[in-house]
Amino acid sequence: MSSRRRSLEPALEHIRAHIGEPQRLEALAALCGLSVWRFATVFRERVGQSPYRYVSVLRVQRAQALLSQGVSAARAASEAGFYDQSHLNRCFKRQCGMTPRQYQQRTDGPC
Repeated sequence: MSSRRRSLEPALEHIRAHIGEPQRLEALAALCGLSVWRFATVFRERVGQSPYRYVSVLRVQRAQALLSQGVSAARAASEAGFYDQSHLNRCFKRQCGMTPRQYQQRTDGPC
């Protein structure tokens, strides 16, 4: 792994470990010893998407896991770090092409 890739690892680990909590760009950049602007640029170059999008994808994946366990959409939204159920619905539909309720009714796995 290149040193540039490794330099993002503290932020990536933090995001994964604290996915249900607010993720401040300033804090993530500080974990890597980069300015906010440099962090956002390097993150996009190395990960292939913006930090916001990366966090959103992980949160939807977390919500999917919870929904698969029978957890309500409202609780899944809260535990996955969304502002509210409506925020989960919008992000989930954008990423998966269906609502959380439709996802729960499906039986053939993740979107």
